[in-house]
Amino acid sequence: MILDSLDRPLRDLRISVTDRCNFRCSYCMPEHLFGKDYPFLPPDRILTFEEIYRLAEIFASLGTKKIRLTGGEPLLRRELPVLIAMLRKVGGIEDIGLTTNGSLLKTFASELAEAGLERVTVSLDALDPELFFSMNGKRGEAAQVLRGIEAAAEAGLSVKINMVVQKGVNETEILPMASFFKEKGHTLRFIEYMDVGNANGWELSHVTSKQEIIKIIDAKFPLKAVPPAYPGEVASRYEYMDGSGEIGVISSVTDSFCSSCSRARISAEGTLYTCLFASRGHDLRSLLRSDMDDAMLKAEIANVWNLRHDRYSDERMHTKEARQKIEMSHIGG
Repeated sequence: MILDSLDRPLRDLRISVTDRCNFRCSYCMPEHLFGKDYPFLPPDRILTFEEIYRLAEIFASLGTKKIRLTGGEPLLRRELPVLIAMLRKVGGIEDIGLTTNGSLLKTFASELAEAGLERVTVSLDALDPELFFSMNGKRGEAAQVLRGIEAAAEAGLSVKINMVVQKGVNETEILPMASFFKEKGHTLRFIEYMDVGNANGWELSHVTSKQEIIKIIDAKFPLKAVPPAYPGEVASRYEYMDGSGEIGVISSVTDSFCSSCSRARISAEGTLYTCLFASRGHDLRSLLRSDMDDAMLKAEIANVWNLRHDRYSDERMHTKEARQKIEMSHIGG
């Protein structure tokens, strides 16, 4: 296991398999910037499955235990179950998950489970059909996502739902979402609206805080805080007092968890980022496609992590310096 400059291990690896998405959510890929002429990556610039597998083996040798596949929308990547089956063979990887908008999940759920996928996290920001349709750029229906969630559960996948809460947009959906998934038995995680990338027009006044979210739910469904399920868990966990399940809140803005962050991210074209809010990354694709052997590549990656000192969420409120950041659609959140 390797440690960064703040003694944080490298336990989690998030791999974007495509920069493309079939939704245009305003906080991630707003339509006015990601229109029909947007230059997405050509196939030869995206990592192959064999390159992803090679990186997974190297990261596992450095202490990584968990892999999560992201996008864009990862289910747009052809033959994704083949990659999952390959990654299942990597020694030391204990858990493989997938983050998706759920629009294609009904089609692929069984195949994903058969390939060895264990967990899926589905992004769903509202149950109200019109609001959801508006928030995703008029590209998908809430009912379609809900059918995908049902199909995933029926296929034996563990399912969590992520809801990004934006003040003035969808905070009225907090209680309906909590009530609905409480009854369904799925864990719902609320995410404070974050300043990821440069395209979403983020302002602090648009953030509904963890404290506000918990207050709204606790008034209807009493909650109690519970400890993290594992070291470095990003969501603060709360159980329903009636024993019917739990929720989580990911509070990168008002209650930073930088001190325990153990995540590295690889973009679709093979750039390594050591923070969700990074301004620049480290090109691994060129190294993969050179004559560099695994030992040399491992040393390069270890050196990047050893020098890591990222703690953007801790510093956000204490700096006025403008910062260009990688877009969330590029590294999967």
